[in-house]
Amino acid sequence: MAGFEELDVWKRSVELSAEVYRSLATCRDYGFKDQITRSGLSIPSNIAEGYERQTVPDRIKFLDYARGSSGEFRTQALVGTKAGLLSKDLADSWIDESKQLSAMIQGLIRSLKNR
Repeated sequence: MAGFEELDVWKRSVELSAEVYRSLATCRDYGFKDQITRSGLSIPSNIAEGYERQTVPDRIKFLDYARGSSGEFRTQALVGTKAGLLSKDLADSWIDESKQLSAMIQGLIRSLKNR
C-alpha cells in the first residue's frame, strides 16, 4: 500500500487547507477563522492518520472522519458566505473542491472494503 503522501486526495486536501490559511490570514473573526481552518486541516490529517493505522477497519474509520470533516468544512464555507466573511466565488470554489475530496475519500473507503 502506498504511503499517504502519494495519494492525490491527500495532496489536494493539503493544498485546500493551506489555501484556507492564506485566504483568512487577515480575518478578524477569530471564532470563524479557527473553526474553518481546523475542519480544513482535519481532512488531510485524518487521511494521514488512517493510512498510518495497521488495520483496515481503523483506516476506514479515519477516512470516514476525513469525509465528515469535509462536510463540516462545506457547512462553514456556506455560513462564511452568508455572514459576509467569504466571497461567494471563494466559498463556491472551496465547496466544489471539498465535494470532490469527499468523493475521492469514499472511493478509497470502497477500495479498502473490497480487499
